[in-house]
Amino acid sequence: MNKTIKKWFDRTRPLFSEGGKLSSLHSVYEGMESFLLVPNATSKVGVSVHDSIDSKRIMSIVVIALIPALLFGMYNIGYQNYAAAGQAGTFWQLFGYGFLVLLPKIVVSYLVGLGIEFIFAQVKKEEIQEGYLVTGMLMPLILPVETPLWMMAVAIAFAVIFAKEIFGGTGMNFVNVALVARAFLFFSYPSKMSGDAVWVAKDSVLGLGHVLPDGYTCATPQSFVKAGEAIPNLTLNDMITGLIPGSVGETSVIAILIGAVILLWTGVASWKIMLSVFVGGGLTAVLFQSAHMTSIEWYEHLLLGGFCFGAVFMATDPVTSARTEPGKYIYGFLIGVVAVVVRVMNPGYPEGMMMAILLMNVFAPTIDYCVVQRNINRRRKRGQK
Repeated sequence: MNKTIKKWFDRTRPLFSEGGKLSSLHSVYEGMESFLLVPNATSKVGVSVHDSIDSKRIMSIVVIALIPALLFGMYNIGYQNYAAAGQAGTFWQLFGYGFLVLLPKIVVSYLVGLGIEFIFAQVKKEEIQEGYLVTGMLMPLILPVETPLWMMAVAIAFAVIFAKEIFGGTGMNFVNVALVARAFLFFSYPSKMSGDAVWVAKDSVLGLGHVLPDGYTCATPQSFVKAGEAIPNLTLNDMITGLIPGSVGETSVIAILIGAVILLWTGVASWKIMLSVFVGGGLTAVLFQSAHMTSIEWYEHLLLGGFCFGAVFMATDPVTSARTEPGKYIYGFLIGVVAVVVRVMNPGYPEGMMMAILLMNVFAPTIDYCVVQRNINRRRKRGQK
């Protein structure tokens, strides 16, 4: 199969090379070749080898790690729709409905994001990077299922252009692109990103699912936390399995844990950041619970909302997180602290993980600078003795 693909690229390369009929699409051609094959071109100067994992492998591993959350999210979409209608369905009916609902969002995410990156690559006459492979998968997973496709497209375009491309593209953005898109939607169209009417798909698709009333609402567990009320009829098993309303990929702790194992086993994500996020969030939640300032148990803060998903897939982004080893502990700890503080102290915004990660993305270079400067000062003092 690889030989056939390689022969096709070798045969068509003159068309896309300088002077060829399709030379204006050279960046697209190079991007497709790099995606499907391992290029044999090597850098001649200015290379610092850290390990054998290139960006394409990293992005591919993260996408693989997201698949459990993606598949469970599809099933949960169908489960919530059938449960809201008071009807029972088979596994394949529930999963099939969720697949049909989520597929257009995945397609729009990649078409818009990759389309913009292709355009920028052509204008700059550079190779297309693999960075959007992960962002394109993250976007449908961190949004409510009822988010309109056009809003999603506008948010993705805004984030890719203003949070990534104007800073130089993949590896140069200082904030998480997917979270910038989510923040754009939250502040621009708050009624489509929060409340009780956005978490359950309401339309039938190709004969699957049930049409729900326009006024149908379904509160998430975080909505009760926001109101300072106890969460009704919610068990620890529900929190872990994830058969509850919420953003598509953020409800199942089990699915997220599988993804975390893949990222840690392959060495793609930092266990120091993951661990410190949970430590910071857990300690802060314990303090608030001791002061009787929160209506739920401390561990429920870690299991509900986007806390687990953010800690595993967002906070560990190697581009926007802290790079120094001590800095990773500080960075992750502060994300956990800020996320719980926002949840408890801001009654108008029940989910603080997005804001916590974006805030610490901004401070990550400062954290690294302080860590490096501390090491320099310590060595300087040691040398003066």
